[in-house]
Amino acid sequence: MSVRDPGLFTPASVTWQAHGDPMMWVAGIRALYLQALHPRAVRAVIENSDFREDAWGRLRRTADFVGTTTYGTTEAAERAGARVRRIHDMLRATDPDTGRTYRIDEPELLLWVHCAEIDSYVHVLCRSGYPLSDALADRYVAEHRESARLVGLDPAGVPGSRAELAAYFASVRPSLAAGADAREIDDFLRRPGVHPLLLPARALLWPHVARLAYAALPPWAHALYGRPAPPPATVTRRLRLTGAALRTVPARVRWQLPPKHILRATARLGPGSRPDPRRLEP
Repeated sequence: MSVRDPGLFTPASVTWQAHGDPMMWVAGIRALYLQALHPRAVRAVIENSDFREDAWGRLRRTADFVGTTTYGTTEAAERAGARVRRIHDMLRATDPDTGRTYRIDEPELLLWVHCAEIDSYVHVLCRSGYPLSDALADRYVAEHRESARLVGLDPAGVPGSRAELAAYFASVRPSLAAGADAREIDDFLRRPGVHPLLLPARALLWPHVARLAYAALPPWAHALYGRPAPPPATVTRRLRLTGAALRTVPARVRWQLPPKHILRATARLGPGSRPDPRRLEP
């Protein structure tokens, strides 16, 4: 395969441009809060994840998967997807209501995780001032039928617009709850374990990120968790202020953070492939 292979999304995609934005980190934490509200999905995490002992490693692995599938070659993206499918194929969990064992790669669970992620990404980007028109936001959601395929879903059954995402959440809401597992995730996200050397950074930065991610959830999610959030206008203002502040950090400085997928992609494809929201078509 040519080293100039643009990958699954390519620099012409909304995904290529949007995933270079620093607010993706806040969006990722929002996705974790949202995903924890599905009792069977969160049980799979509790029983199969070492998130308590290796929180940052888990976050890095998730970021590496997103970065590889967005900015890597087609071969690298397909390989990352195959690895995820292979791991999921081996894992099982115990239904918290029935006690029965189930596969964690059931389509219902994969779809929930996917939709929670994509909804969080597009929601936080738009609400924080990233320049996504309605049409571009829908294009973004549609593009991620490809990432759904990578984890084992049939793209034809995956929401391809924000309206379809909203309809999906309306259909699944009756089955959501904030049980003991969700509250464990909530407690963890508010006070994640870190290496002692990182405690000052956690105390300085993490509370703001976690509170903002939680506040950006839909009101029905706040109601399930039983923790209030500021008024929506206040949350939007904070998202915009945080986005504006993070975007003042030069992109090449931000992209130096591991695993440096964007730098490798631009080295492969040339400087014209650098993510830049100004390249998005209206």
